[in-house]
Amino acid sequence: MVRTAVVGGGVVGLSVGIELLDAGHAVVLVDNDEAGQAASWGNAGHVAVEQVEPLASLAAVRSMPQRLFLRGGALAFPLAAVGAWLPFGLKLLAASSPARFRKGCAALRPLMEQAMPAWTSLMERIGAPDLLKQDGHFVLWNEPRKAIAGKAAWSSADTGVAQVKPATPGELEALGKLGKFTVAGAIRFAGSGQIADLADLRDALRVAFAARGGRLVSGTATLRRVGNGVEVEGVEADQVVVCAGVRSRAIMEALGHKAPMIAERGYHIRTDAAAWPKDMPPVVFEERSMIVTRYRDSLQAASFVELGKVDAPADPRKWERLERHVAELGLPVSGPFRRWMGCRPTLPDYLPAIGRSVKADNVYYAFGHQHLGLTLAPITGKLMAAMMAGEQPAVPLEPFDLRRFG
Repeated sequence: MVRTAVVGGGVVGLSVGIELLDAGHAVVLVDNDEAGQAASWGNAGHVAVEQVEPLASLAAVRSMPQRLFLRGGALAFPLAAVGAWLPFGLKLLAASSPARFRKGCAALRPLMEQAMPAWTSLMERIGAPDLLKQDGHFVLWNEPRKAIAGKAAWSSADTGVAQVKPATPGELEALGKLGKFTVAGAIRFAGSGQIADLADLRDALRVAFAARGGRLVSGTATLRRVGNGVEVEGVEADQVVVCAGVRSRAIMEALGHKAPMIAERGYHIRTDAAAWPKDMPPVVFEERSMIVTRYRDSLQAASFVELGKVDAPADPRKWERLERHVAELGLPVSGPFRRWMGCRPTLPDYLPAIGRSVKADNVYYAFGHQHLGLTLAPITGKLMAAMMAGEQPAVPLEPFDLRRFG
């Protein structure tokens, strides 16, 4: 039996661990996030199969000035983190060329096509199918001009297996009852979905991991070189899989890899669900770059792309703006809000890193999923298990190899 250590207990790490256990490995998972505060458990809960087009694109670059936080948008470049985001930004610009953008779309498309089936399979196998909701999501606009432009943009975008259609009169009426705002236009996606509750998902995955014989170790993994491979201090393992999110950069660079990842920090506020309909799918208020998600017992508003340092203090202005958005829209919620900030692990081409190390014989890796960590976790687990078994993965993994960075 192959002994495997998985470093990182987020949704990707747990998905990889479960797949390896089902493939016959003896798995130890080392995780230092005892309280469950990582980005895996604080995101928008959206299974975003429509996001086939990487965010590294000329269109995204051209839109940056209008999306800056200082101009009311959701994009922030903290001055104190210029040493982190400037080199990252230059690499993003290079990755946004039309040719590389097309390659990125071609790489992401097959992952997205298999994302929802992989979620369905995983939830059924761990006995938690009710945690996956496949009701799509809404995108709405409050201003007529922006509604026209937004609908046109989504109609021409590559959304993969997700379908886009205008919201019906009944859906428009239901959206209008969510608050005190005008619905100038809205679209509904079919094929996307959400997790019913992220805390319950974490519990279900950890229980399923343990039930299969996996061992959870709380603490920070220490890796050290041993010959042509590595070992994890205190863990007997033949193989190591690095799934440590933003912390993966330091691990992989210590092995000699280039992993130019940045902490793309997001913020949310949560409160009791109150009068928000239980059956309402996630709603994106596109002009405010905010997504509102109803979980089982809470309502969450999330936003912001803050390119910064992992351990920098949170910026309270982000939470304050979210609270202002909620108040201005007249949503049926009130404080006190529970505030959270977490770091998405983002590489400059907005593709994940999935592969086998060429610097250490027994090291594999799966990290850097940016906004798509939740979406792609189960399919990533399946691909890792196939690769580590010497089988041909269902999706070509060459585009996700770290060697693309030199």
